[in-house]
Amino acid sequence: MWLCGMLGLLLCAVCGAAGELHSLRYFDTAMTDPGPGLPWFVIVGYVDGEIFVHYDSTARRTVPRTEWMAANMDQQYWDLQTEVAQSNEQKDRVSLDSLARRYNQSGGCHTWQWMYGCDILEDGTTRGYYQVAYDGRDFIAFDKDTMTFTAAVPEAVPTKRAWEESDYAEGQKHYLEETCVQWLRRYVEHGKAELGRTEQPEVRVWGKEADGILTLSCCAHGFYPRPIAVSWVKDGAVLGQDTHSGGIVPNSDGTYHTWVTIEALPGDGDKYQCRVEHASLPQPSLYSWERPQSNVVPIVVGVVIAIVAIAIMGGVGFIIYRRRAGKKEKGYNVAPSQDGGSSNSSTGSNPTI
Repeated sequence: MWLCGMLGLLLCAVCGAAGELHSLRYFDTAMTDPGPGLPWFVIVGYVDGEIFVHYDSTARRTVPRTEWMAANMDQQYWDLQTEVAQSNEQKDRVSLDSLARRYNQSGGCHTWQWMYGCDILEDGTTRGYYQVAYDGRDFIAFDKDTMTFTAAVPEAVPTKRAWEESDYAEGQKHYLEETCVQWLRRYVEHGKAELGRTEQPEVRVWGKEADGILTLSCCAHGFYPRPIAVSWVKDGAVLGQDTHSGGIVPNSDGTYHTWVTIEALPGDGDKYQCRVEHASLPQPSLYSWERPQSNVVPIVVGVVIAIVAIAIMGGVGFIIYRRRAGKKEKGYNVAPSQDGGSSNSSTGSNPTI
């Protein structure tokens, strides 16, 4: 939607990571030039990869994006979330102005993005994260375990110093370890009917050969929930280092898709299988590549049939010709000449050719 601001740095974080059971993520994006008619500031919240709240600088209200949020949260909740979002909007406007001076920029399209949230892992433990980016590149990140901020670029050093000299780190640590996890549990409880559903992936395997290399691709599409394990197996052994993955990407209908490729020798395609493990499947499933049949055999068969057909037609034509010729020889009467005599004819012999 926003060509200027919605870049891949924070988008990848929507998908989460392996081992997570539930996740809560917020994305704040401030833009200097979002485009005509578009808001310059947007906040989007995700629970388990599903958008559940939204705020922008045009409407200036935090609103639900799921029925279960609208049904379970009172007006006081929405007023409080709107107040926090409006405060972040004002702070980010100031941050954009400060960053323009720090980077010595005048005009142009620039973005200031925040990503923060927490996960509940499958083993019951939790983790939190807090990252900031400018123009789609890492700017600064918070480590709640060490209570320190890491500046990714020299321009972030003044920010690091200011935040570490205040009580900002302590407040963020409390939010990530306590407040965020508590709200995540509450959201999951409210949305368990929707968030607890499962949809099986549609898996397709295909291959493409070029320059003596066979590239095998395995695509899983339309699955939910997000966690999935897709891998290539050769002779019963799972392959990891030689594979390439496209990540787990959300679809517009709330499901996800992902793909994994591997390079193989052209003659070894039958030795590989795609292994898919997902909560919707009773057990891991294996999918094989069905090598397309060569076109040579149908062509040869077609040529043979054509030759036979021509031969048959030729034979039939010859027989018809002989029959017609025979009828003419048997029923031929010598036309009388004008003088009443007979014309000379070579009867009883085949005509010359």
